Amino acid sequence: IFFRKMAPKKKEEEAALGPWALGRFSTNLKVGLVGLPNVGKSTLYNTMTKCSIPAENFPFCTINPNSTRVYVPDERFDWLVEQHKPKSEVQPFLEIVDIAGLVKGAAVGEGLGNAFLSHIKAVDGIIHVMRAFDDPDIVHVEEDVNPVRDIEIITSELRMKDIEFMENKHAELMRGKTKANSTPLAKKEWETEVATVEKILAWLKDGKEVRNGMSQWNTKDVAHLNEYMLLTAKPVVYVINLSENDYKRKKNKYLPKIHAWVQQQAGGGIMIPYSGALEAKLQEMPEDEQAAYLKEQEMTSALPKIIKTAFSAVHLIYFFTAGPDEVKAWCIRKGYKAPQAAGTIHTDFERGFICAEVMAYNDLHEAGNEAKVKALGKYRQEGKEYEVQDGDVIFFKFNVTAKKK
Repeated sequence: IFFRKMAPKKKEEEAALGPWALGRFSTNLKVGLVGLPNVGKSTLYNTMTKCSIPAENFPFCTINPNSTRVYVPDERFDWLVEQHKPKSEVQPFLEIVDIAGLVKGAAVGEGLGNAFLSHIKAVDGIIHVMRAFDDPDIVHVEEDVNPVRDIEIITSELRMKDIEFMENKHAELMRGKTKANSTPLAKKEWETEVATVEKILAWLKDGKEVRNGMSQWNTKDVAHLNEYMLLTAKPVVYVINLSENDYKRKKNKYLPKIHAWVQQQAGGGIMIPYSGALEAKLQEMPEDEQAAYLKEQEMTSALPKIIKTAFSAVHLIYFFTAGPDEVKAWCIRKGYKAPQAAGTIHTDFERGFICAEVMAYNDLHEAGNEAKVKALGKYRQEGKEYEVQDGDVIFFKFNVTAKKK
């Protein structure tokens, strides 16, 4: 009898995970304003607060004094409202948290130290505000203006705190080694987590940030990273505070150095120049005067761009439901399948999901109305595996007969 040697089983290749895989899979995500003292962080927060949603729009919801919800500007939402003229409009929003200024040594308890770092742990993304303007009347905590040094202080403090957390996690795992050897499954899980912890520690000790290592992390690493909620895993948007004059002329002596640092050290992160002085001045003007001043000076406010970029940075998208009664933007996490998205409207929609009737916003805008989208064959029925795309206009069909277990 001849036995034919079986070909070895092909090892399945793991799909590369993007930055969207890191963080909480939730629709209620927060972005924190982070920076050294006196860099213009409070000015940015205060100008955003002027754009905030009145608390009465959220019954039974208490928002902390240092937290505000701001509308996310979107021309697609405006167009849908214009088409349907609904009785109710519900815009997308983002929660912004003002975090007290960090100082050098925060990781070992300097300044507000650990309290500051725990506040960052509680948010899902970071708007890193840095000062790139000279003003003798505004004292810099490090005595002179040097945005690259400032950015390095903050990133190293966050990284040191992550190293401390991971070293404690490693020690905890080592203490549990005997218990982990009780069953083959427990042993394998323990070994996998130890390997992940050691890999993350080596990465951090090499001066790198977790979010910039997506090519290093496999799905099991990412699952553990999402349990640890490390500070350097959070997405960052770099906001550079300029004088009004520098913002107008789009030039500043510090910008090239900041750009070089962000490219080399932060994997080419997003940079947004803005002027706290200009935004504060605009807030004191009536709307018509604001528009006239900006037109005369040939400038635009950077606030809408900052809010929209921060919303995208934490991997939030939204789909629309639209009709004569209501046009509403529903915030979901990027990667949600149709039933999960339906569940943000009501749990019954997810439980009894049948299908999603979908129009891409661009198709609807181009065609002009739903009937024309259907006539063009671009009105689709999607099933349980459909990944909802940003700007989809959706009507969900569902049927709930069985009682919830």
